[in-house]
Amino acid sequence: MTTWEEVVDLAGRLPEVEESTSYRTPSLKVAGKNFARLRTEAEGGLMLLCEHAEKEALLASGDPAYFTTPHYDGYGAILVDLEKVEKAQLRELIEEAWRMKAPARLTKGLDD
Repeated sequence: MTTWEEVVDLAGRLPEVEESTSYRTPSLKVAGKNFARLRTEAEGGLMLLCEHAEKEALLASGDPAYFTTPHYDGYGAILVDLEKVEKAQLRELIEEAWRMKAPARLTKGLDD
């Protein structure tokens, strides 16, 4: 099982990630913009921003690590079950979510 601390560690390898809160739950931000949130709602999960096409592909894969709720219908975010997700895939999803909110100066530096 992946813990929140491990999520923070994975994200902390990216430039200017900061721990914060969102809706009174732990979250991660870059440049003051939220890209991940640990949900405490009944369904739980880690909310990560993603492109709509990526969300659809993850849900269509049938992998039990990925799910959504009606609250996120039509929204570019996937819910991740930290007990079921593979760390390599989680690392990739965290970076993609970070890239959606990071300023160009940070993403350019990471790609160089």
